[in-house]
Parts: sequence; structure tokens; C-alpha cells
Amino acid sequence: MDLIRLTARYGKRYAGQITVVVLLQLITTLATLYLPDLNADIINTGVAQADVGYIWRVGGKMLVVALVQVAAAIGAMWFASQAAMGTGRDIRTAVYGQVSSFDSEDMAAFDTPSLITRGTNDVQQVQMTFLLFLSFMVAAPIMAIGGIVMALRQDAGLSWLVVTAVLVLTVVVAIIAALLMPMFKKMQAKLDGINGLLREQIAGIRVVRAFSREDYEERRFHDANEELSRLSLNIGRVFVTMFPVIMLIMNLATAAVLWFGGHRVDDGLVEVGSLSAFMQYLLQILMTVMMGVFMLMMLPRAIVCADRIDEVLAYEPRARRGTGGPSRSEGLVEFDDVSYTYPGAEQPVLEHISFTARPGTTTAIIGSTGAGKTTLVGLIPRLYSPTSGQLRIDGHPVTDTSREQLVRSVGMVPQKPWLFSGTVASNLRMGKPDATDEELWAALRTAQAGFVQDLDMPIAQGGTNVSGGQRQRLCIARLLVADPDVYIFDDSFSALDATTEANLNAAMHETVRTKTVIVVAQKVSSIRHADQILVMEAGRIVARGTHEELMASSETYREIEHSQAEVDA
Repeated sequence: MDLIRLTARYGKRYAGQITVVVLLQLITTLATLYLPDLNADIINTGVAQADVGYIWRVGGKMLVVALVQVAAAIGAMWFASQAAMGTGRDIRTAVYGQVSSFDSEDMAAFDTPSLITRGTNDVQQVQMTFLLFLSFMVAAPIMAIGGIVMALRQDAGLSWLVVTAVLVLTVVVAIIAALLMPMFKKMQAKLDGINGLLREQIAGIRVVRAFSREDYEERRFHDANEELSRLSLNIGRVFVTMFPVIMLIMNLATAAVLWFGGHRVDDGLVEVGSLSAFMQYLLQILMTVMMGVFMLMMLPRAIVCADRIDEVLAYEPRARRGTGGPSRSEGLVEFDDVSYTYPGAEQPVLEHISFTARPGTTTAIIGSTGAGKTTLVGLIPRLYSPTSGQLRIDGHPVTDTSREQLVRSVGMVPQKPWLFSGTVASNLRMGKPDATDEELWAALRTAQAGFVQDLDMPIAQGGTNVSGGQRQRLCIARLLVADPDVYIFDDSFSALDATTEANLNAAMHETVRTKTVIVVAQKVSSIRHADQILVMEAGRIVARGTHEELMASSETYREIEHSQAEVDA
């Protein structure tokens, strides 16, 4: 079972605490079992013979046993909490580390809302179930076996009551488990759905407001929320039915002990104190079943959650499949008949792409929207892996290159610039944690980020507190600080005005003159001086050459240039 395997794998470092929990639970259970026996002695001997001294002696012993029981129970809960919370922390860390190594194709196997739920709510369910197991289920078997032995020791003639009560409760618990398992599985799926819907609505709030679709989105969320609420109510109804049934069984068992035991007292077959102890032992046995019921409140859901967590942890990310790397690092990029098809797509988005980008040169890629430009450059840092053909960096296939080597060799400013919550300095140091303040300022000057007056300037999540052009310039500065061998700019100058773009290109010329530069652009004016321009159309390279060569030989390139010239005019 994934739940057992998961908790065993990540809970083994807490073996010492778990051992202490078992010992303390054993002490607690033995003390609990001993108290009714002492109570029976007081009634049978002290009360029956009016021996006050005996009552005080046994009563004092009961007080000591009770104090030991309380201290052991507190200690057991303390160490159980440490072990359970630590195990949950380690599982959550493992899930986060695994997801962090996913590339775009890996993410397609698990949608983002599902991964968020698996790393938070699912881990919490497993963590709480583990805590309940350490708190209750260690003591439950000991309590059940000890309670049966002690009850039969008091009066074997009423043993049939123990068997009957336990069997009835076991049947009730089994029925409840059969009902809850599929319901909890549906609940986790609906949690994924509502997380995804909420994430989508928050991320797209500007679009929603622009088209005045707030009412429609509210209805979508209301419907999803209503489905989750209905399922939760159905689960709640099972629990609402469960507890009265269990309490009814326990009360009927108590009444049966008093009824049948009373006749046995009248017949002289058992003493009053022994009957009282028997009743307490029977209730303790039934309480162990109640502990099982509490576990069942969490177990079906925890099993489902553990399965979902294990799916993530057992997945082999593509990013870890490469272990090697080139013996030298220069930045030579070679596409050799590369094609790529998105998972589930019918047609390839890239077909038979072949070209070479050399160190000290700039390769520009231009084409209409949807031509596959972003997908092409995404293959270089292995955001995707080629469906066919081979992509090499410094003569070594990208698919066989380790993630660490690839990160050192390739840096990219994505089409959608993204900044993390923190400061300007914390964002710029992502590519080079040990970068000095002087290096950061130099990168900012090159990126024309004159709006930054302080490296401790706060940045909101996603860079929402700066403009689009400022985000692009900060992302460019971040890449300059990392200083890889291959610079990739995926339409990274679209939010810049012509003057800023010209100044930026002039400032970067000296910095990247020995590097391999690959630029995806929409504007011909941005790439006129590129050493090599690739014109893409429908996933293929339809023309290549310098600006002058393409103006003379490529109709597609001339159409792009003329259309932009008319717009500028």
C-alpha cells in the first residue's frame, strides 16, 4: 500500500521517536488495563469487608497508576506529533523537489492545480493519518487483546457479549469504509478542479474585467463549489449516521452486561466488583474499535492522497534523464533535422529544423504568429525534448546533458518575463547567487534599467509592481548576471521603445560579442544586423541568410519588412 510505503520511507529517520511512542503507549495501556482490576479489588474486598485501610492503600495505588498513565499519554502524544509533523515536512519537501525538476512535458502529465493539491492538502491528509496511527493504533491492539484477557479473567461466562459487540462494530466499520473510499477519491479530484478554476480566474482577472464576465466566472466557481459541498455533505451524512450507531451498540452492550451480569451476581457466579470491572473492560474493548473508527475517518482519504503523492514521486522527470555533458563549454548550438510534436497533438509544431548557431554570432528567428519560434528556442534549454532528430550543444546531445551543465551553458529570457517576490537583487542573483553588487549594477546599466535606484527595491510576485518594459529589462539584466555561453531572447524587446532597444543592443554588444546569441523577434528593425536570420512559416524554416540576402531572395521576409514599414509610416 502506498500509504504504508510512503510513511515508512520518510518516517524512518524518526525511528527513535516512534520507538519512544510505542513504549509510552504500552505503559499507558497497561495502566489503563490495571485500573479496573484495582477498582474491583476495592469493591470486592475493601467495601465488602468495610476495610477502610485497604481502600486507602489500593486507592493510593490507583492514584499513582493514574498519574503514570497521564504522564505517559502526554509524552506519547508529544513524540508522536514530532514524528508525524516531521514526516509530513519531508514528504512535502520531496514533492516540491520533484516538481521543481519537471520540464514542460512533465508538467503536462500533471496539471498545475493537481500538483498544488498534492503538495499541500494531500500531504496534510497523510500527515494527520500518521499522527492518528501513532496516537491510537499503537495502543489499540494492546488494549483490545489486554481488555479481552482481563475481561475473561473477571468473568468468562459473559465472553459471548464481547464477541457479539466486537463483531457488530466490525461490520459497521467495514460498511463505512466501503462507502467512504470512493467518496474521498472524488473529493480530491474536485479539490483539484476548484483549485484550477480559482487559479485561472485570479491569473486572468484583467481579462474577466475587460469583458465584464464577473457574473459568468462567479457562476462557474459557484457550480464547482456547490459540487464539492454536496460531496462533503454526503460524507458528513455517513459520519452523522456512524456515531449514533456506534454509541447505540456500546450502550446496548452496557445494558446487556448489567442485565445478564446481574443474574449471575444473584446466582453467586460473580462478584459485584468483578462485574463492574468486566463492564469497564468491555467498554475499553469497544473504545479500541472507536479508535479504529477515528482512523477510518482519515484512512480512505489518506490512501487516495498517498497514491496521488506517490504518482508524483515515482515519475521520472526528463530533466534527470541526462547525466553527461560536453567536455568543453563554448556555446555551439546545432539543430540536426529536429521535429517536435506536443503531447496529444495531431500535427508537429516543428518539422525538419536544421541550422547551426556559432559562438560570436547572432542568429535571429522571425515569422508569423504560431510559426513555432518559441517552441524552437524552448528546445535548447530542454523545456521540451525533440520528437525526432538531434539537438546538440558543443557536440553533445541536449537530451543526454545534465540539468546542471545545461543551466551553466544556456540562459533564456522567456516571451513572458517573470519576476519572483523579493527584491531586485534577489531576482538578479537567481542565475549567480554569489554575484557582487557591482556586477548587478553593471547588468542593470547594460539592460537600460535606470529606473532601479536601489538593489533592495521590492518586487511583487510576477513583477506586478513594475511595468511590462521594466520587467523585460530586469529579466535581461538577470540573464546578463548569469553570463551563460548561449543567450536566448524570446521576443524580449517587444515592450521597449525604439530608442531604449537601440541603446540596449549597443550596450550588450561588448558583453555578448563572444557568446552565441539567439533572438526571436517580431520586428525586422531589431534583427537587421544579425549574422543569420531564419524565416519560419508553419513550423519550418523557409528561408535563411542575412538581411540583405533575404530581401533579395525571400518573398515572405520582404512581405514582413514591407508590412512593418507601412505601419511605421
